[in-house]
Amino acid sequence: MKLERNDVIPGLTRDPRGGGSSAEWIAGQASNDMRGNDMPGPVLQIAGVGKTFAGGTVALQATDLAVQENDFITILGPSGCGKSTLLRMVAGLDTPTGGSIALDGRTVAGPGADRGMVFQSYTLFPWLTVLQNVCFGLREKKMPVAQQHEIAHRFLAKVGLTGFEHHYPKQLSGGMQQRTALARALANDPRILLMDEPFGALDHQTRELMQELLLAVWEGERKTVLFVTHDIDEAIFMGNRVVVMSARPGRIKCDIPVPLPHPRHYAMKTTAPFTELKSRLTEEIRVEVQRAAGLLTP
Repeated sequence: MKLERNDVIPGLTRDPRGGGSSAEWIAGQASNDMRGNDMPGPVLQIAGVGKTFAGGTVALQATDLAVQENDFITILGPSGCGKSTLLRMVAGLDTPTGGSIALDGRTVAGPGADRGMVFQSYTLFPWLTVLQNVCFGLREKKMPVAQQHEIAHRFLAKVGLTGFEHHYPKQLSGGMQQRTALARALANDPRILLMDEPFGALDHQTRELMQELLLAVWEGERKTVLFVTHDIDEAIFMGNRVVVMSARPGRIKCDIPVPLPHPRHYAMKTTAPFTELKSRLTEEIRVEVQRAAGLLTP
């Protein structure tokens, strides 16, 4: 199946017989399979959100993005384009200078348990065991200890860490630490999971294992995910939509559906539809990287 440039119209998933593109229709069908046929309003609504830092540096132009229930949206773009800034504003860790962010219709005004964040750097508490790290948010909610442990053990099993409950972070590999961080985020049952290059520091083999593990958890838990990455293969393999951002000041350049079925297996990365989509995204990103480096005029 060939993806043409005019196949990408954000938010449209029409049957091609009704005038829409085949890529949009296939992506819409895959999305409907995961969410059901009812299409309520977006879980997350980003409307005209911009960010200008002190001194006048514009990090992010006015940006609009609608995130539906159970979407897995990957965000690609050159360094400094505002990807992580956008994610931090959704998390409530930073404040937009314009526009609004609403989760389930409620304005985001600060951090909250309805958003789970996983960073690239290892953020486990070194003085706590794996089990204690996963239980941290549950303990803050004053949940009974027995219930904390039941939930923590369930998610540790999902990420393959049964038997490591009493280990400390220094005793774990990088991949195991990120699995613990993922279990901790999921244990709090957030409405949306925000991931800022969570596998960026891992070796290639561990990274691919983590990709498949996260997809399996996403398919099982039916979470909504925003996932920032620099890796084009990762963006395609993980997402049902890939959002490409321009060079700074960042804006959403295109919002591309990923017409690949679920469940996904690493062998999919060698298929013709995957390769064709990678070719298009490589060109989209290359242009923006050249602009960011000053090699092209805006």
